[in-house]
Amino acid sequence: MTYSIVARDEATGQLGVAVQSHWFSVGPIVPWAEAGVGAVATQASVDPAYGPKGLSRMREGADARAALEACLAEDELRLVRQVAMVDLTGAVAAHTGDECIPAAGHVTGEGFSCQANMMLNDTVWGAMADAYLSAEGDLASRLMAALRGAEAEGGDVRGRQSAAILVVAAVGTGEPWEDRLVDLRVEDHPDPLDELERVLQVHRAYAHMNEFDRRQEVGDREGAWREVAAAEAYAPDNVEIKFWKAIALAEAGREDEARTLLEAAYRRNPDWAELLRRLPAVGLAPADPELIERLTKPV
Repeated sequence: MTYSIVARDEATGQLGVAVQSHWFSVGPIVPWAEAGVGAVATQASVDPAYGPKGLSRMREGADARAALEACLAEDELRLVRQVAMVDLTGAVAAHTGDECIPAAGHVTGEGFSCQANMMLNDTVWGAMADAYLSAEGDLASRLMAALRGAEAEGGDVRGRQSAAILVVAAVGTGEPWEDRLVDLRVEDHPDPLDELERVLQVHRAYAHMNEFDRRQEVGDREGAWREVAAAEAYAPDNVEIKFWKAIALAEAGREDEARTLLEAAYRRNPDWAELLRRLPAVGLAPADPELIERLTKPV
C-alpha cells in the first residue's frame, strides 16, 4: 500500500527517506532515520518496530544487511513485511515478503533502495530508481523526484492520501533537533506529493529566514539581505517573511520600502500592525515612536 525510498547522499553523507501511500498519516509509521547511523523504511503489513530496532542495530555497528536480517529473524510475519535500510556507509538491504500484495518489489542501487507494494504496475520501483538517479539537487529534491517517478508509473493501485520526507545529517551532534534537516508530513490530502513539494519549498524559505536572523545577530547585514532574498524566492507570497524583512528595512533607514511590505501584510491581517507596536519594547524594532506610528498607519 506504499512506495518509498531510502538513500544516503554520497556527497554530503546525509541520510533520508521519502514515502507516499493511500493510508492516513504515513509519516509517523514508515520513515525512520538517525544522523550518523542510517535510515529505514518499513511498510506493507507494517511493523513500525523495524525502524527503531534497525537503527539500534546499526548504531551498535551492524551494517544495513546484518541489521535487516536480524530484525527479520525475529519476525514471524516477515512474509508480509517490506523493509529497506541504508547505513552510514551507503550500504543497503531490502526485503519484500512473498505474501506482500502485488504488484510488490524493490530495487537497490549504490546508496539507495526503492520499494513498493500494492502498486498498479510492477514498473513502479524501477521508475523510482531511474528518477532518483537522473535527478539533480540536494537529497530532498532527489527523494521527491523518486516519488514523482512512482506516480508517473501509476503509483498505489488505490490512489494517494499521505506522504512524508525525512532527511538527517551525516554526523550526529547529540541534538536531534539540529540533526533533522528536513522532517515534513502530509497527513491527508487529495494530492499529497504536490502538497509535500509545497511545504518543502516553505521549509527551504524558513531555513533561509533562520540564517537571516543569525546573520543579523552577528552584524552581517549584507549576508542577511542575501538570506532574506533567498527566502522570498522560495515563498514569494509569505507574509511572515515580508513582515520581518520590513522590520530590517526600517532599521536600515529604508522606510518607504518597509511601508510597502507592511501594507501588504496589513491587507492580509491588520493585527500585524499591533505586533509591530509591541516589538520596540523587546528590542526587535527601532525605538522610534514616530517611525512606528508612521509604519503602523492603517492601509
